[in-house]
Amino acid sequence: MKAEDIRALSEDQITEELLKLKKEQFNLRFQDATGQLEKTARVRQVRRDIARIKTIQGEKKSAQKKEA
Repeated sequence: MKAEDIRALSEDQITEELLKLKKEQFNLRFQDATGQLEKTARVRQVRRDIARIKTIQGEKKSAQKKEA
């Protein structure tokens, strides 16, 4: 997911997307532990998407504090 796409989402949608990615990350870790993981690159991609979302959430919160 690109940063532009994340910035276009509302706060609730961003939180929902973060929850979805964390669940996927959990499932990928289990698949890796049991030897069922086929797309190993997906682990890295999900981890980076989570970091990207958290960064944008922080930017939005920081911008809100500056406005107030």
